[in-house]
Amino acid sequence: MLFNSFDFLVFAVLFFSLWPLFRKQDNLRWGFIVFASFIFYGWWDWRFLFLILFSGLVDYFAGLGLRKKKFNKKMILGVSLGANLGALFIFKYAVFFATVIEDLVAKLGYEAHLAESIPEFALILPVGISFYTFQSLSYTIDIYRGRLEPTRNVLHFFAYLVMFPQLVAGPIIRAKDFLKQLKSYHIPNDLEKWNATKMICYGLFQKVVIADNLSYFIDSAFEGKTPYDGTLFWWTVAIAFSFQIYADFSGYSLMARGLAKMMGYHFKMNFNHPYLATSIKQFWSKWHISLSTWFRDYVYIPLGGSRNGIYMGIIALFITMMLSGIWHGANYTFIAWAGLHIIYQLIERYTKWNKKLKHLPALLTLIIFLQVTVAWVYFRANDINQGTTIIKKLFSLSSSDITYLSAYLDQLIYLYLAIVIEMIIRARKNRTPLSTFYSKHRDWVDVAFVSLSIIMILLFRGEGQQFIYFQF
Repeated sequence: MLFNSFDFLVFAVLFFSLWPLFRKQDNLRWGFIVFASFIFYGWWDWRFLFLILFSGLVDYFAGLGLRKKKFNKKMILGVSLGANLGALFIFKYAVFFATVIEDLVAKLGYEAHLAESIPEFALILPVGISFYTFQSLSYTIDIYRGRLEPTRNVLHFFAYLVMFPQLVAGPIIRAKDFLKQLKSYHIPNDLEKWNATKMICYGLFQKVVIADNLSYFIDSAFEGKTPYDGTLFWWTVAIAFSFQIYADFSGYSLMARGLAKMMGYHFKMNFNHPYLATSIKQFWSKWHISLSTWFRDYVYIPLGGSRNGIYMGIIALFITMMLSGIWHGANYTFIAWAGLHIIYQLIERYTKWNKKLKHLPALLTLIIFLQVTVAWVYFRANDINQGTTIIKKLFSLSSSDITYLSAYLDQLIYLYLAIVIEMIIRARKNRTPLSTFYSKHRDWVDVAFVSLSIIMILLFRGEGQQFIYFQF
C-alpha cells in the first residue's frame, strides 16, 4: 500500500477516524496499531506477514531471555542474529551469492546449478525486510548491552516493530526512544496537527511532483531509450537522479513523520539537507540519518571506529560502508557505490583537503555534491558495466548534442524546481531578507505553501510509482 495511492487514502481516513476510540487505553491502542499495520503491510502480499511475525517473535522472546540470569546471553543474542540475518540472507541475497559461486565454479571448468535449487518462496523479496530486520535487531542488541529493559507485553513490542508509517522504508526507530512514547500517549494539539499536515503535504509533493516526474527522464536514459549519449547529457541524468532519490526517500520520511505526529508520536529527522554538506562525513550525518547512525552504533563503533589507529580505522570504515552497500541490494553496483564513498572518506580524512576550502563554502558544497552524484551513478545503474561506462562518459569531455534539453524540458523543469526549493530552504534558515519575511508572515506562507503543494500534486502527479527504497 503506497502512501501516494488511493488505497492508502482510504486506509488513512478509516484509521484516523477510528483512532480516537482506541488510543486511550494501552492494550487497545497497541492492538489497534498492530492490527492496522498488518493490514497495511499485508496489502502487498499476505504471506509477508509470516516473516515479520517470525522475526518479531524471535526478538520478543530473546529480549525476555536476555534478562534472565540462568540463560546464556551470548547464545540468545546469537539466535536472534542468526534468525534475523538468516532470513534476510535467504530472501535478499541467496540468488546473488549462488550466482557468484556458479560463476567462480564455471571459471574452473565445472558446472553448478545452485540458483535453480533455491526454493520458489525465497525468490520473492518481502517489502521493507531490511528495515524491520535492523529495527528488530537493535532491540535485542540494546537489551544485551544493558541499555534497554525488555517489554513483557507482546502488543507493546509489535506496536514498536510494525507501526505502519515507518514499517517499509524507515526511518528506523530505536526501541529505547519509542517504547516510552508508546507507553505514555500524547494527544496532539492543533499546532502539532498543522505541522503534521505540512510534513505530509511537502513529503507527498517531493514524491509525486518531483521524484516521479524526474523518473521518466532518468529511466529512459538508463534503459537506453534515448538517442543522446554525450557528457552533458549524462551529467544532467546523474544530477537529476541525485534529486530524484533525495525527493523520493526524503518525501517518504517526511510523510512517515507527519503521520506519526498526527497520531501523537515523534520520529526523529531522517534527512537534514544533505546536499548542502561541506564534507562527505557531514553528508552521512545528514543523509538517511536513522540508517547511518544504526551502522555507526552497531557496526562502526563496536569495530573500534577511528580510536584504534589508522589501519584499524580504515578496516572499520571499509567493513561498515561495504555492509551498507550490501544492505541496499544484492548487486555489484551497490558495492561499487560503497567503494567510492570509502575512497572519498579516506582521502578527506587523511588529506583534510576540504579544510583548505572552508573559506569557500559554496564551492566546497558543490564539490561534495558532485562527488556524491558520481557515486549515485553506480547506485542507479542496472549493472556494474553500465555504471562504469556512464562514469567514464562523465569525464570524457566528448561533444554532446544539447538538443536533448528541449526534448526533455517538460521533465527537467522538476529538476530545476527541486534545486530552487533547496536554495529557498537554505535562504530561509540563514539570515536573509527571505528568512525575515518568513518569520513575519509564517502562518500565511505556510497556508499558501500547503495549498500550492496540493494543487501541484493534483495537476502534476505521475502514475503512483513505488518508492525507491521499498526494494531494500
